[in-house]
Amino acid sequence: MLQEQFTSAEKKIIVAAIQQAELNTSGEIRVHIESRCKGEVLDRAADVFAKLKMHKTEQRNGVLFYLAASSKQFAVLGDAGINAKVPIDFWEGIKEEMQKYFRNGEFAPGLAKGIEMAGEKLKEFFPYQTDDVNELSDEISFGK
Repeated sequence: MLQEQFTSAEKKIIVAAIQQAELNTSGEIRVHIESRCKGEVLDRAADVFAKLKMHKTEQRNGVLFYLAASSKQFAVLGDAGINAKVPIDFWEGIKEEMQKYFRNGEFAPGLAKGIEMAGEKLKEFFPYQTDDVNELSDEISFGK
């Protein structure tokens, strides 16, 4: 089972990174992990983005970290609100940083680093508001 490929400690690292990043922003971050990616990785990430209803955030500032572990593919996908603000190559820069960890099989630290980087940008453009609500779950979602 895919969930068991990640230890309890690794899952906690990822969820803690999401919670830490979201402390400073109204943005929302999700992580979805599945075994295989059928088709183009960005298309699959967009499907998951929609299934997780990430486009329903008030400011359209959700970010999805999608990882297909066995296929060795991943994508970082931002919604329209954040994409309108970040430089065109921003997500690629995060992916390159994450790849350094992934090459060594360090998936949880790699995801945590990417989440931290995305959180910094979200904080810059979508700072935390006192009336902010956590619109999306911080828990990792797992596919097949």
